Amino acid sequence: MKALTKTEFNFPGQKSVYHGKVRDVYNINDDLMVMVATDRISAFDVVLPKGIPFKGQVLNQIAAKFLDASAAIVPNWKLACPDPMVTVGLKCEGFRVEMIIRGYLTGSAWREYKNGCRELCGVKLPDGMKENQKFPTPIITPTTKADEGHDENISKEEIIAQGIVSKEDYEQMEKYTYALFELGTKVAAEKGLILVDTKYEFGKRDGKVYLIDEIHTPDSSRYFYAEGYDEKFAKGEPQRQLSKEFVRQWLIDHNFMNQPGQVMPEITDEYAQSVADRYIELYEHIVGEKFVQAEADGDIAARIEKNVTEWLSKN
Repeated sequence: MKALTKTEFNFPGQKSVYHGKVRDVYNINDDLMVMVATDRISAFDVVLPKGIPFKGQVLNQIAAKFLDASAAIVPNWKLACPDPMVTVGLKCEGFRVEMIIRGYLTGSAWREYKNGCRELCGVKLPDGMKENQKFPTPIITPTTKADEGHDENISKEEIIAQGIVSKEDYEQMEKYTYALFELGTKVAAEKGLILVDTKYEFGKRDGKVYLIDEIHTPDSSRYFYAEGYDEKFAKGEPQRQLSKEFVRQWLIDHNFMNQPGQVMPEITDEYAQSVADRYIELYEHIVGEKFVQAEADGDIAARIEKNVTEWLSKN
């Protein structure tokens, strides 16, 4: 099983590199970013010890398709995908906020609601809601972006008051977030899916707000199957979903939520392959095309280096 879990490239014009939980981002001449979607997988703010084959390709290609599809309504950073696992785009100054938008009460929001919480990031929630229930209108629950550890919930008012983002820029991000979620919801519905919740990141370049990073991938989004949703909701049964939540649930079932004293369970080859299959399943559902596996027999890193270096030399 081939999986790319580490990169140490030295591209032409490279100024620096940032190794995130999943993506490695290379700064080219303070003008472009080369974003490599590795096969690493994270949950509960920790990177799991084994990579997931083809996960990086799935994430990169779903994001690329949605960046292209949404470019008419929201400007974004993408310029090209010189490799199945790589996007090259404009370097923007990222805002220290993630825009999380929720159409349904589920995941961490449900866990807090179940424990009595009736206000999330400044948004008041009605009493009497059930798990996986649709909100009357989608709600935005932003978080501050942490370099390490957990991202923290924060309200729009706190973001503006603390000067993390200006009022003008925040309202622009808010507008873009609703527009992107509406588009994602429409595309998902056409494929028999429900876009439950997702996150968007934005940055600024030359005074203009851009959508950056990934969009509508299983790492940043949660999808339910539309078929059977109403029946399962009425019975209080778990929804069939396509997202990373099944990995979180597997870890919870193995007594791991990254709490003190907890030990990461063993990730077997069989389990890693089952996760890869789920990612590919989501790709084929949301994109509506057969997933074509990139060449993985040889050295994946060498292939990426060759493809990116060739693109940079021509552009």
